[in-house]
Amino acid sequence: MNRNLLFLLFAIVIYITGCSMSPKYTRPEVPIASEWPFGGVCQESKTAVIALKASELRWQEFFTDERLKEFIHKALNNNRDLRLAALNAEKTRVLYGIQRKELFPSVNAIGSGIRQRVPADISNTENAVTSEQYSVDLGISSWEIDFFGRIRNLKDKALEQYLATEQAQRSVQIALISAIADAYMNLAADREHLKLAKSTLEAQRKSYELIRRRCKVGLAPELDLRRAQAQVAIALGDIARFKQLVAQDENALNLLVGSPSPLPDEVLPEGLTSIKAPKEISPGMPSEVLLNRPDILAGEHRLKAANANIGAARASLFPRISLTTYLGTASSELSGLFKSGSRTWSFAPQITMPIFDSRLWLAYKATKLEREIALTEYERAIQAAFREVADVLSVLDTVESQLSAQKSVVGSVAEAYRLSNTLYKKGIDSYLSVLDAQRSLYSAEQGLISISLARLVNKVRLYAVLGGGGDLTGKETSGS
Repeated sequence: MNRNLLFLLFAIVIYITGCSMSPKYTRPEVPIASEWPFGGVCQESKTAVIALKASELRWQEFFTDERLKEFIHKALNNNRDLRLAALNAEKTRVLYGIQRKELFPSVNAIGSGIRQRVPADISNTENAVTSEQYSVDLGISSWEIDFFGRIRNLKDKALEQYLATEQAQRSVQIALISAIADAYMNLAADREHLKLAKSTLEAQRKSYELIRRRCKVGLAPELDLRRAQAQVAIALGDIARFKQLVAQDENALNLLVGSPSPLPDEVLPEGLTSIKAPKEISPGMPSEVLLNRPDILAGEHRLKAANANIGAARASLFPRISLTTYLGTASSELSGLFKSGSRTWSFAPQITMPIFDSRLWLAYKATKLEREIALTEYERAIQAAFREVADVLSVLDTVESQLSAQKSVVGSVAEAYRLSNTLYKKGIDSYLSVLDAQRSLYSAEQGLISISLARLVNKVRLYAVLGGGGDLTGKETSGS
């Protein structure tokens, strides 16, 4: 028995210091340019952006609008998509724990009792015999000693899969925060459109009443009256359309927040002008930023898992050594189980050597192909992320110029409308000029709202595509 114990200790030492069959992992080269595709105005504004990295900036600090922050806080606690991602991560963590426990032996206690009767015609004594046997054993059952790292590589694969799902949970959180901000800002923009439509309707009604009075006394033709009436109807249609959009925006925001009841009107944004703009952030360098995005990190963890799976497949081609050993007591009587001389033990090592099994070689080949697939997906994810950031930066590069130009357009068209309206009232110009200027002003003001929305949404989008808002370190993530 002492020799057996020495063998067991030797096997454990070999197991702890055993070899690993997995290939050495090295991070692949990044298949993107070393700098963002800045051009034109963006080259000048490149150094003007405040040096704050998105991944280092918590969402509570990036967003400055208190109402929006409250919505995000509620969504992180209630949203079902985020909850599902968290449950998937927890499930994978438990599976990793199960796989890790395979490295260690399982100690079992087994108690058994047998009472049997052997008939006389098959008994050695030619007499019917009734026998009893009782035993209590404590030991290890079929523990594989991981000489070649098969179980350790499977454990590493499970760990990387867990880490990948954890990063996937961060990605879901970033997407959720971005979606809430988008829904909140779109709601604010549509409310702004609705206010504009209502003010336009009021102006159209005043024009209609003025023309109706002039028409009665013969100072205006009926054609002008009908044109003014049509503009009132168009404004009423716009109001109905924007009321519909506002209701749909509220429904979308309510769904993202996960609230069981409709959101009260006092917590909703009044318009775009009431929203505080998020902080400015720096895009940083492509490789430095993108490799820290959670979806890219998840792809790298899946690549590492595929790498470890190759090691497990390689180890399957080598012998497997397992051990079953028990130490206990046995007796023909229940009362004699723990008496002197009833001790029993069993030591049964087993080695299995694969001689010819083509499935193992095919499985090994499949793991190498899986690694190539994981590598390709990882590189594709980096390229897609680079494209996303580049697209957002292209908007950032021009949106301020667009906004400034549109404000100038609104100012010019508003003055043209004022002058045209004045000339019409004096009878110098036709109502058609007033109508044209009024339409141009309405269109220009709508365009200003759209560009202002694009400017805010693009800031949030930049924060998201740079990996901001994905902190899962604790309660602070939920805003508490």
